[in-house]
Amino acid sequence: MKAWSGYSRGVNLGGWLSQCPYHQAHYDTFITEKDIETIASWGLDHVRLPVDYEVIEESGNAEAYAGFKHIDNCVHWCAANGLNLIIDLHKTPGFSFDSVASNSLFDDPALQLRFLNLWKAISIRYADHKDTVAFELLNEIVEKDSSRWNALAQRTIAEIRKYAPETKIVIGGIQWNSVHTLGMLDQPYDENIVYTFHFYEPFLFTHQRAEWVEQMPESSMEYPGELAVYRSTSAAIGAFGSGLYGEGVSTMGPEYISSLIQTAIDVAAERKVYLYCGEYGVIEHAPAQSVVNWYRDVHAIFEQYNIGRAAWTYKSMSFGISDRYDSGITPQIISNL
Repeated sequence: MKAWSGYSRGVNLGGWLSQCPYHQAHYDTFITEKDIETIASWGLDHVRLPVDYEVIEESGNAEAYAGFKHIDNCVHWCAANGLNLIIDLHKTPGFSFDSVASNSLFDDPALQLRFLNLWKAISIRYADHKDTVAFELLNEIVEKDSSRWNALAQRTIAEIRKYAPETKIVIGGIQWNSVHTLGMLDQPYDENIVYTFHFYEPFLFTHQRAEWVEQMPESSMEYPGELAVYRSTSAAIGAFGSGLYGEGVSTMGPEYISSLIQTAIDVAAERKVYLYCGEYGVIEHAPAQSVVNWYRDVHAIFEQYNIGRAAWTYKSMSFGISDRYDSGITPQIISNL
């Protein structure tokens, strides 16, 4: 499978311009050029920058609105440190991955026009950086079927191509960028399309004791641990991928991870598109050695199949690599990104 040059090993800048306090003091201090220098020192080649529309779409909220100032800064800092960049529209008017019930983007033509206009503005501004800046259409679509997302994505790609004909465009499937839904996307628009998925499996391990996940048990989960424990725990709470712990998998570990990612690999190979994992990671309070084990196994599989990736996330947000884990394992995590 073809490798996406310059986007093999990266990290997210979550919490800076997305899922954040919408005010200037936060934007000015959460990520600085020193952080980009640190990321480059880790030996990575790119960052994924989640951005919410509140930050870049001019509105009546002067405190939230920053325009493109901070994205411009990030582009400049990355260039100075030999890093590439993905601009990920993490939230758009009428859509957020974490507010399924209130999403209205796919029902409202006016909201769709705002989405198109956001991408028009981004495309015009960064088209000249086609070799170092890529565009990710929208984070973690939560539609139940792919038809409306496919339709809007094709319209958006066509709009982007008016201004940025060669920029790489990253697009994920429905159901939170599931590995199982890439095949539901339309055939790639052109040769500069990248398919993306997110990977947080086994979810019982990567999100253990997450306060925001309903029914998540209080018990600590080890990785690789025993497959029987994952099966019984999932069955007991009736959630978190209980159906994924069977179907030919005999052990928890690399076999399990490979069995899930294979679906995405097959689709990307058949359609001759780049394959990229935009998010993966483990919550901060997972057992330290298990965290290292998980990153090691995921890293090996990504390397085997030339899958570019960006870990979630550089700092804070319960998954921060630079500041959330026992410092004794931080070097081991970084070496396995």
